[in-house]
Amino acid sequence: MRSKSVGQTESLDSKKELLALGFEGELDDSSETRDEFSHDASMFEVRPTIVARPKHSQDVQRLVRFVAAQKKHHPSLSLTGRSAGTDMAGGAINDSIIVDFATHFTAMQPVKDLHATTEPGVFYRDFEHETLKHNLLMPSYPASRELCQMGGIVANNSGGEKSLEYGKVANFVTQLKVVFADGKEYIVKPLNKKQLEQKINKNDYEANLYKQVYELCLRHEEMIMQAKPKVSKNSMGYSLWDVWNPQTETFDLTKLIVGSEGTLGLVTEATFRLVPARPHSGLLVLFLKDVGKLGELVNTVLTHKPATFEGFDETTLLLSIKFMPYFLKMLGFKKFFHLVVSLLPDALQLLHGQPKMVLMVEFDGQTEDEVREKVRALHKSLSKHKARYEINGYEETPTEGKSEKFWIMRRYAFQILRKKVKDKHTAPYIDDFVVAPEHLPKFLPQLRRIIKKYKLFATIQGHIGDGNFHVIPLMRIEDDRERRKIAPSQREVNNLVLKYGGSLSGEHNDGLVRGPWLEAQFGKSVLGLMKEIKTIFDPENIFNPHKKTDATWEYSYSHIREHF
Repeated sequence: MRSKSVGQTESLDSKKELLALGFEGELDDSSETRDEFSHDASMFEVRPTIVARPKHSQDVQRLVRFVAAQKKHHPSLSLTGRSAGTDMAGGAINDSIIVDFATHFTAMQPVKDLHATTEPGVFYRDFEHETLKHNLLMPSYPASRELCQMGGIVANNSGGEKSLEYGKVANFVTQLKVVFADGKEYIVKPLNKKQLEQKINKNDYEANLYKQVYELCLRHEEMIMQAKPKVSKNSMGYSLWDVWNPQTETFDLTKLIVGSEGTLGLVTEATFRLVPARPHSGLLVLFLKDVGKLGELVNTVLTHKPATFEGFDETTLLLSIKFMPYFLKMLGFKKFFHLVVSLLPDALQLLHGQPKMVLMVEFDGQTEDEVREKVRALHKSLSKHKARYEINGYEETPTEGKSEKFWIMRRYAFQILRKKVKDKHTAPYIDDFVVAPEHLPKFLPQLRRIIKKYKLFATIQGHIGDGNFHVIPLMRIEDDRERRKIAPSQREVNNLVLKYGGSLSGEHNDGLVRGPWLEAQFGKSVLGLMKEIKTIFDPENIFNPHKKTDATWEYSYSHIREHF
C-alpha cells in the first residue's frame, strides 16, 4: 500500500496560494511530470503532488514560508530539493512538493582565487569544464560525473575515484547559502571562536541555531567523537564530529549541511575550494584471480600513495563486453572503434582464465616521466602478481588514452545495468558500504556467500583503496519472490559490514534505503543527538521527511517500485 499524499485538490489550491504570494517560477502538477519525478536512480517510487521550479532564492524562501504557514492545517506538506535526480538511495523523492533546482538554478560564477561558486542545478561536467580552463579541479566528484549536478553532490557529501587522496566533498565546501525553516536565506561558513560568539550574541533566529548546535556539541563531545565511523569515509547520519574542532576552536556548520540530504534546509548556492589539476596520469591494471591475496596487495599499493585505486569484478567486465554496442551511442564511432581495438589484448587475457577482480591503480603528476616512474615502481613491487601497466601519454586525450577503456567500464557500469539487462532491474540497496581494507580478505568471501545464498545477480565495483564497495543486485522486483529477498539479504550484508566496524554508506547517503539503519550504525544515544539536530533546524519536519532520523523500514519498503 502506498502512503497517502497531499490530494490533487489541495495541490491546485497550493498553486493559487503560492502565485498569490508572488512565486515567479513554474508550478507543475501534470500527471506526466508527477510520474517523472516519482523516481530517482533508486529502487523506490513516491509520487509527488506538485513540482515547483523556483526562479531564484526569493522563490525558494516563499516555498518554505508557505509550507511553514500551512503545516498545521496540512501536516503532509513538505519540500524535497532535487537536482539531476541521480540519487541511488531515494533521497530526491517525496509525496508532497519537489523543489526542482535543475531548471533555473544553473548559474556559475567566474573561477576566482582557487574557488568556484555555483548554483545547485549546474552539471558537474559543465562545472569541471570551467574549472579546467584555469587548470583547477574539484576532485571529489562521483562516478556519475557526466550525469549529476552540484546540488546532489553537496546533499550527499559525494566522493569518488579521487577520494583516496583528497577525501570527500565536505573537505572542499567553504561556504553555502541555505534557506532555513524560517524562510530566510543565510550564509553558512566556518567561524572562529570570536566570530561564533558574535553570531550567537545577535539573539535572533540564526543565533539560536548556532547556539543550540554548539551547546549540543560541547555537552556530548566525548560521545560524538566515539561515534565517528573508523573508516576513511562516511555518509551516514549527520557529521556531528566535524562541526566543532576544539583544537583549532573552529565551528563549521557547513560540515552539518553537506551530506544532510536537504533535511535541514535548502541549499541555493555553494562555493568550492579547488586544487591544481595534474596534467599527466598513468594506470597500472591487475587481473586478480585470488581475492585472498587482496589484503596483502592493498597494503603494498597504498605504501606507494596512488591518486586512485579502483576495481570491479568479473561480472562487470563481462557485462561491459556483452553490451559493448551501448558504447557506440555514447562515444561515437571513432572513439568506439578505438575502444574495441584497445580491448583486444584484454579479451586475449581472459583466455588464460577469468579474473575475480580487475584492479586499477592510477598515479598522476606534473610530468610524464614523473608518472612513469611512479607506475614502474609499483609494477616492480607487484611483480609476483603479474601486474601490467599502461601510460596515458602526453598527446592522448582521456577518451583516446589506453587506460580509458577501464575507466569507461568502471564509470558507466551502472548505466549499462540500468538500461541493458532486459528482464532484471537495478536494486541498489547494498550498494555503498565501507570496510577497512585490512579486513577485505575475510570480508569479501563472506559477502560473496551471502550473494550466492540469495541467488542475487550482482556486480561488485568500488574504491578498493578505502574499502568502499558498490554492490548492485539485478532483480525482477515486480516478482514477489524477488522482493522478499531484499530485507533479509540487506540485513545480512549490513550486519556483516557492522561486524567489521564499517559504515553502511561511504558516498550515496541514507535516503529511504539506509535511513532505518542509523540506530544500528551509531547506537540509540547518538541517534537521539541526530534527532535533536533535526528538531533544532526543522521542528515542523518541513524538509525531506522519511529520510535520516525519521526514516522507517515500513515506509521505505512500502515504496519499493512495483513496475519499471
